[in-house]
Amino acid sequence: MQNLKILTIEDKPIFDDFFRIDPPEASEYTFTNLFMWRKKYHPSWTVTDDCLVIIMNPSNEKSFGLFPIGLGDKRSALKNLKNLLIECSGQSLVSRVESRMVNRFIDDSEFEIDFDRDNSDYVYLSEHLWSLPGNRYHRKKNHLNRFKKKWDYQFLCFDEHLIDKVLQLQEDWCEFKDCNGSPDLAYEDQAVFEALKNYRILGFNGGAILIDGKVQAFSFGEMLNPKTSVIHIEKANPEIPELYTAINQMFAMNVWSKIKFINREQDLGLAGLRKAKESYYPDHMVEKYVLHGKG
Repeated sequence: MQNLKILTIEDKPIFDDFFRIDPPEASEYTFTNLFMWRKKYHPSWTVTDDCLVIIMNPSNEKSFGLFPIGLGDKRSALKNLKNLLIECSGQSLVSRVESRMVNRFIDDSEFEIDFDRDNSDYVYLSEHLWSLPGNRYHRKKNHLNRFKKKWDYQFLCFDEHLIDKVLQLQEDWCEFKDCNGSPDLAYEDQAVFEALKNYRILGFNGGAILIDGKVQAFSFGEMLNPKTSVIHIEKANPEIPELYTAINQMFAMNVWSKIKFINREQDLGLAGLRKAKESYYPDHMVEKYVLHGKG
């Protein structure tokens, strides 16, 4: 499409510059996230009015834009995005829009505005995730202690020697969960593979728990803004109890302890995932909205 470029890994410096000068709060706005999920969302982009605009073209779903990011004229960039979307798909749909952007830039005469609870992000105090303080984290702390007593384990940060072992767990996890039978899990499997194979270029941080030399849990993420990291993926062997509690706590303690907040992304409206995320008592949510263009 005219003026739009398909996202490639060579675009990383451009995206990083925009995210640096206009730090986001929503988890979608990292290059790693956009790159690793590109086979599902097929992102394309351009720069207009000194803002970065991104259009997502998900398989078998409606195309949508992400709200412009940058220090330029966001209102003008949004109008240009709206026109690009109409040209691309016949309608203007802008999704994952942070509430602060709605409050500052959106005129309800131009857009219908819908709250998107399923895609709103959970943000936690980092210290709470690794120290598990007080009575409300008592059950989590018991899970962690049971894991530590039962297993002889190591926590290691990602390096080139660990990646193949991490990929083996992902393969085992997918076999256990039958990723081939679920389009969503199959896309996630592709996303994990793309991220891990390019982790040096992408520059994210990762950590893994090993038992008897084999990776049994891993997590990876990166800085989202100066005060917040974002966790993109967390996986654990489902046959070992308490592993998810352990990798959550150890990754926060060993990698993010000096960062104030950790964004653990959305629950996608899945009841079990929502319950799990709420059980860690988020400090706040990054509320997101969907904008439907009028006219």
